[in-house]
Amino acid sequence: MSNRQHETPEDAMRRVTAEIVARAAPYARRRGLDIRISKTSRGAGTPVVELDPSTPDGKARLAEYLARPARHYTLSGLGAPDDLNAVNWRRVNLPAGRRLRLTAMVGISFLLKGTPFKNRWYRWMGVHVGRNVEIMQMVWLDHFRPELIFIGDRTLVGAFSQFTVHAYEGCGRFRFGLVEVGRNCTIGAGAGLGMIKVEDDVRILPGTVVSPYYPRIKAGTIVGYDPPPKSAPATQEQPETADR
Repeated sequence: MSNRQHETPEDAMRRVTAEIVARAAPYARRRGLDIRISKTSRGAGTPVVELDPSTPDGKARLAEYLARPARHYTLSGLGAPDDLNAVNWRRVNLPAGRRLRLTAMVGISFLLKGTPFKNRWYRWMGVHVGRNVEIMQMVWLDHFRPELIFIGDRTLVGAFSQFTVHAYEGCGRFRFGLVEVGRNCTIGAGAGLGMIKVEDDVRILPGTVVSPYYPRIKAGTIVGYDPPPKSAPATQEQPETADR
């Protein structure tokens, strides 16, 4: 089981970001890539080689950069798929062994029912799961970085829901960030959550996708969606026919 269950969201974000920078910096040097990290989705960013924690100066700059961690970061400059010196974005995230282990664990989690054992299983993956949480079958909790997912006490997550902590944007650019769900929340079946903060006592109706449209949902809110307007098709008057 993860020994970081008492980690705060800020600490988790700081640690994960430092690990990704530490893995990206050697690739940037060896392959001559201008890999950058930014606190905004399209910002110019900071070269990861300047934040490399393997050097004294880089370690100090990284500590300053992460003193107040953002809720999400964007890593860019890994190269397009056909570039000879491109770096696969998955390699920058985690070693191959842990990626394979998490992939297997999330596959097994699909079949587990909403029991305390399933909560322990997710904690082994790194997800921060509160007390008396119920997570139904076929829920997908992103195995990109499970430790960026926080689920508060007495929250229900309906079947087929998805919590996503990363988004690959193509050509060597991806975002990663926190998914926080507060206490006493109900996440309806088939709902989709990206990088977002859901405060306490929120109800998200089935089939609702709330991110990237909402960065934060205030406490006590009920969230659904408005279906597109519909109207009955206009009927054409049929010409009268004479009796024969």
